Amino acid sequence: SEDSRAPSGHRSMAAAFPILQGNAWLFGLLVSLLVGMVIIGGIKRIGVAAGVIVPVMCVFYVLSCLWILFAHREILPDAWLLIWRGAFTPEAGYGGFLGVMVTGFRRACFSNEAGVGSAAIAHSAAATKEPIREGIVALLEPFIDTVVICTMTGLTVVVTGAYKNAALDGVLVAQEAFKSAGSYMPILLAIAVFLFAYSTMISWSYYGERCFAYLFKTNNTLPYKILFVGCTFLGTVFSLGPVLEFSDLMILGMALPNMFGIVLMAKEVKADLNDYWMKYASGRIKEPKISSEINDSVMAE
Repeated sequence: SEDSRAPSGHRSMAAAFPILQGNAWLFGLLVSLLVGMVIIGGIKRIGVAAGVIVPVMCVFYVLSCLWILFAHREILPDAWLLIWRGAFTPEAGYGGFLGVMVTGFRRACFSNEAGVGSAAIAHSAAATKEPIREGIVALLEPFIDTVVICTMTGLTVVVTGAYKNAALDGVLVAQEAFKSAGSYMPILLAIAVFLFAYSTMISWSYYGERCFAYLFKTNNTLPYKILFVGCTFLGTVFSLGPVLEFSDLMILGMALPNMFGIVLMAKEVKADLNDYWMKYASGRIKEPKISSEINDSVMAE
């Protein structure tokens, strides 16, 4: 469980909290209990948990990165220049062309799910009178996840020089970067990474639950939830490199037909969007106040 494909949350937490090193079962038990407490309660409890965890961890993470960037503000222009130059080299071109269908899809999916079609399962649970408005809300996800958070991470890793340490990979590179802001910062980062992983688990558990209910034509999804909690524990105890590779391949398999569907339905979506903006511009659609509709939409997020 300590190899390079071990779950990011465990690797980060083990690096920050020595008690977890060699005790993957303890970490797995803790995570399984926390996941089970939320997902067994259903979508409302998942929504409440995600509605608290996600904004807090995003704000904390961005502020932490901004603090580090401010401390290295004199070399920030050089960091931007280094990234810009590195993106337009022959090596970057070859790597981008060969890796975009493999590493690109895999990492982009875990960043924001754009193009995969899974996020629509959560958004469909929102009780809204205007589906287009829910789609516009969904557009914020890739922007916040990738443009804001990932850009902050990239700049932080570059200005601190953590990317030069070839012995580190994944979240451990970010932890090395955070050390420059103080010895306590890697611990705070480990907690943030744990919360990122935790919110992802409870969100994807709902996706699987809806698919389970559809495939087996049942509303009794407790067996699936128990199985999910059990797999959560196993995922923190065993090295699951081949399983994760298979999972990446299956997610790519989700993305390809979904993108074909997007292209085929583009005209219908455009027509609905134009109709929505016409009604909005004419004043027939009012911006909702704090109501059950907004609460349900946030819950789906």
